[in-house]
Amino acid sequence: MQDAGQIDALYKRHRFRVMLAITLGYGLIYTCRLALGVVKKPLIDAGVFSPTDLGMIGSALFYTYAIGKLTNGFLADHANIRRFLGFAFLMTALCNLAMGFTTTLWVAVVLWGLNGWFQSFGAPGGVVAMTSWFSNRERGRAYGVWSTAHSIGEGLTFLVVGSAVAVLGWRWGYWGPGLIGLATAVGCYLLIQDRPQTLGLPEVNDWKNDHYAGTTKPGIGSVLRLQLSILRIPAIWVLCLASATTYVTRYAINSWGILYLQEARGYSLPQAGTLLMISTLAGMAGAIAFGFISDKFFDARRPPVNLLFGILELAGLCLFFFGPNSLPVMVTGMLMFGMGLTGLVTSLGGLFAVDIAPKRVAGAAMGVIGIFSYIGAALQEQVSGVLIEKGMRVVGDARSYDFGPVIWFWIGSSIVSMLLAASLWRTRLRD
Repeated sequence: MQDAGQIDALYKRHRFRVMLAITLGYGLIYTCRLALGVVKKPLIDAGVFSPTDLGMIGSALFYTYAIGKLTNGFLADHANIRRFLGFAFLMTALCNLAMGFTTTLWVAVVLWGLNGWFQSFGAPGGVVAMTSWFSNRERGRAYGVWSTAHSIGEGLTFLVVGSAVAVLGWRWGYWGPGLIGLATAVGCYLLIQDRPQTLGLPEVNDWKNDHYAGTTKPGIGSVLRLQLSILRIPAIWVLCLASATTYVTRYAINSWGILYLQEARGYSLPQAGTLLMISTLAGMAGAIAFGFISDKFFDARRPPVNLLFGILELAGLCLFFFGPNSLPVMVTGMLMFGMGLTGLVTSLGGLFAVDIAPKRVAGAAMGVIGIFSYIGAALQEQVSGVLIEKGMRVVGDARSYDFGPVIWFWIGSSIVSMLLAASLWRTRLRD
């Protein structure tokens, strides 16, 4: 039996290590998911793949990610998180290394689909680790910090990997992230500790004496039955649709933003990557701000902050697409969009679901939201690829694009997401 001092010391030590691993590790491994967005123009220009081909390849990742996030979300509630994440990060790194050698469409589709499957271990595993080590009223801030992982990965991809592609060619758009992924797999395996109970520690909500008033620990007999009980929560289904439409816009900019900036605004690959990196830096601030504001000023209620960040995201998106083509305007648009969008992804993509579902099955809650989120992202990839190719005109060696229809598709998705999220204004939280 450990005394209170030993329990406190072990919690403080492992909470730091877990947050470092799931935040920095997930951020680094994220580069293995975004590589395709950086190499699209080089692949189109070289005649390797068309926009429709690239839409097919990109959607393969999102479809397998969607299914995998559901199944692996359920699995994460039962798994040893250390082994779970270490294995997944190793496999996604190997998929990226293989992509650097691939110029055949069906091979690229299969490899990128496998990459999506192994990527789908990351978010559920990270959330299970986080909810195991951080209590109810800490969760918004912890989730906000963890959500900066997306921005870390996006920034590294758009600036560092984008610059490598500009200098070394498209293959390094895959090889660079693959090498990063190998190092990340080793680092995360060394840092992550499984749940507190495996060290003989009490549950984190008991250690912190942090339970929501009026709630008790669930009495359902098995973990599987508790997981399936999530499907009986109406707010979960609304949240699924709200997250799916948010992910349309999120991955529209991640996947096609560089091509848009190059072709419609006239920026070079490094310049376009730098602009999107500005968005990701703002996203880090947005993720942390969302968790802090909702925890501190709204007593862990997410809907009011969802509305504020939704308005901010839409304003930035409109400035990005319809504002004058000047650097200060584009930077401002990216700052507003990045902060608003990442705040919404923090909430709608997981935190809100974890709030309203039993905490013992946080992985399953993430999985249910995740399958809808990434079906939205996958459909976006295919629809966007078709719309962009239909608007493409080639005269001799010159290529031009009409992005109008696809822009309205992206903006409309953000509006729908904001309205759906607002409908959950009075949703109840639980332990």
